[in-house]
Formats: sequence, structure tokens, C-alpha cells
Amino acid sequence: MAPSTRLFFAMAMLLFSFFFSSASSQSFIGVNYGQVADNLPPPSATIQLLRSTTVSKIRLYGADPAILHALAGTQISAVIGAANGEIPSLASDPSAASRWVASNVLPFLPSTSISSISVGNEALSFGDPSVASQLLPAMQNLRSALIASSTPSAASIKVTSVHSMAVLARSEPPSAGAFHSDIAPTLQGILDFLNKTGSPFMINPYPFFAYRSDPRPETLAFCLFQPNPGRFDAGSKITYTNMFDAQVDAIHSALNSAGFPGIEIVVAETGWPYRGDANEVGTNVDNARAFNGNLIAHLRSMVGTPLMPGKSVETYIFALYDEDLKPGPTSERSFGLFRPDLTMTYDAGLMTKAPAAPAVAAGGWCVPKEGATEEELQANLDFACGQQGVDCLPIQPGGACFEPNTVKSHAAYAMNQLFQVAGRNSWNCDFRQSAILTSQNPSYDGCIFPGSGS
Repeated sequence: MAPSTRLFFAMAMLLFSFFFSSASSQSFIGVNYGQVADNLPPPSATIQLLRSTTVSKIRLYGADPAILHALAGTQISAVIGAANGEIPSLASDPSAASRWVASNVLPFLPSTSISSISVGNEALSFGDPSVASQLLPAMQNLRSALIASSTPSAASIKVTSVHSMAVLARSEPPSAGAFHSDIAPTLQGILDFLNKTGSPFMINPYPFFAYRSDPRPETLAFCLFQPNPGRFDAGSKITYTNMFDAQVDAIHSALNSAGFPGIEIVVAETGWPYRGDANEVGTNVDNARAFNGNLIAHLRSMVGTPLMPGKSVETYIFALYDEDLKPGPTSERSFGLFRPDLTMTYDAGLMTKAPAAPAVAAGGWCVPKEGATEEELQANLDFACGQQGVDCLPIQPGGACFEPNTVKSHAAYAMNQLFQVAGRNSWNCDFRQSAILTSQNPSYDGCIFPGSGS
């Protein structure tokens, strides 16, 4: 084969590989799926949305059973979380760790892929030294519980924790990255655990916060992966062209200095708000699109970071949706890549195809599924009757639908009411997978269920 032919063939294969990988899920791209909101679509609709993107991983801040059930049979894996408040009991009582695994892990295996458990969120920066000191024992107990479960897919789940960039005493230049000396003893034990179990060190680097503390135009370009003069690291003789690589490499240097150069780094959170208060610099759609879009392109290039070349860092973008119940400035509620109606807030380059049009029920009624528990139906009843536009007077004493006076009967009426007024979309009849659409009119005697043909 002539040299020119070989070059053409190689270029063709490279382009084919790039376009193929860009059109399918990628193991290094994930999203954070937070739920501090009251307007989110049901998990089933969210997982359907994710399957039309290149996202292959999600990170949860808990272990929501509805989400984990919705992930079953998909190629999307999940990081699940134990909250900071759970750390003391997990650390002090191995049986509590066993119960946590039995409730939050084992019921979903092996149909749902759970890659790791994150114990706490930024616990070393939480402000409570007792929580920080109990982090390692909690991780150890959960790891032991997974192994003791005798479930092969449970034993392979990694146990780790997520940290903020505040664990670093120094991050500039990246080659001088070092952990704070006051957390060194605690962190040393955690790093030894991660190293022995092959678990990753998870970190939350946010170039947005770096720009917020230094709002110069050249800093913005450096943070957004846009053309800039770069920043020279005299220690490594490397010129960095973006803040993301600099922050991740600072963590790598700190791990190296601590004696653990082989621990994998995973970016648990990074993102950019598309909206903010008047005094919040850089919070607009253009910057959010530039950061996330360029980050995704950077990851897809497989170039890696200067100190870890040739492999993209597994990265979870914050966040899938806005979380409208979060306190704080407007930016805290404005990181969402998608809106609750499943449309894009802006195009960050994640879609492989247009998301499926929301399924709208042409008619019918929403009723409880067979097997739905009384507890589930009571929760559905309480929720539906609390929503605007839902009239629950007919199931009150003396109402046309009060009899039979059972939770199932009253829940059926209320759930159908909410389904009808909420838009009659398929997801309006989800109720955490405890409801189903039917074409059979459930009306009886003088009790009329609104719906098709009513």
C-alpha cells in the first residue's frame, strides 16, 4: 500500500471513529441528576430522554428506587449516594451498613448497573470534624456489606466519596497541587482504602468559581476552553490552555505527592449556570453553552490532560435539570441542561437524535396498578388532592365517589383527576410506577371519572 493510500485510510478510519463515537454513548460522559425540585418529570421520561443522548452515566445524591428501577435494562450506569447525615450510623454500626445495602443496592441488581457508592458529599469540607473522621469507617463498612451480600454484581461496586477543590491547600500551578495538611491524616487513610480497592477519587472542579473570583476577560476565555495566551507551569514546563485541565492536574499532583499516583480521578461535578442574579458575573446562556459544549468536545477528543494524556477523565456534568427548591442565589437553581418538559435549555452537543415526542394519551383513564400498596396509593392520594385543579370533593363524605370508602377507590379517582388536568401525557400517569392507563371506563353508579367518552 502506497504511503499516501495508507495516510488516506488512516484518516478515514479516524474520522469514522470520531463520528461513530460522537453518535453513541461515551463511557466518560455523565450527568448529575439532582432532585431538589417540585416540577421534575418522572424517572421513566428522564431515562427515555437520556437514551437519546451520549450520556452513559448518571450520579444520584441518594438512591431513589423509582430512578433505579427506570434504569433497569439500559446501558446507563449509576453512582448512588449516602448522605452526610448517614455517615455516623454507617460508621458506627456494620449492621446499619448492611441494611443500607439491602435497601438501596440489592433490590436493583443485576438489572440496573450501579458502578459506585459515594459516601457523603464534600464531607471533609462539611464543617463537622466528627463527620470527617467517620467517613473512612463508613466507607469500610459499606464495602464489607457489599462483599458479605454474596451478590457478584454487588461485590464489584466501588465505594468512594466526593470532595470539593477546598481539599487542596495549593492548586496553582498544577504541578504544585497539594492537600491541606490539617486533613492529611484523615485523607491518608481514605486514599489507602481507594488504592487497595481500586476505587476512584471523586472531585468537584468548577472553572466557573475560578472565574467568579477573577472576572477578567482572559480568565473567562481560559475557563471556557476558548483561545487564550495560556498559563505556564514552571514546575512541569507545560502551558495550560484551559482551567479544567489545570484543576484536574492539580488533583493528580496532590495524589502523587501523597504517594498515590495510580488512583483514578473522576470529576463528580462540573458545570456553568446559564442564569444568575445581577451581581453574578458570567451567568448567561452563551457562557454555559460554551463551557459545557467545549468541555464535551474536549472529552471526546481523548487527548486527556497534560499530566494524564491519552484518556478522557470520567466527568459528570452538573446538572440534568434545574432544581427550583435550592436555596441561595439564582445561579444555584440554573445549571440545568434540560427543562422539565424535556426540551434543551441550550444545545451542549449531547444529543444523538431528537428526543422522542412526549407520548400523549389520546384518551383513557389513569388508575392504580394491580399490586400497588396501600402506602403508595395513600401517598398518591395525598399528592393528587394537593395539586391545583384537582377536585377531590366527590371522594369526601357525602360525595358521589365516597363509597366504597377505601384508599384504593379514592386514590383511583384522585390520580385520574390529576392525569386529566395535568395534560394527559403518559408521564402524568406514572405515580412512581404505581399507576397505569386503561381504556376501560372506571366510572360506576353516580361516580363519574373524567376521561375519554365521559
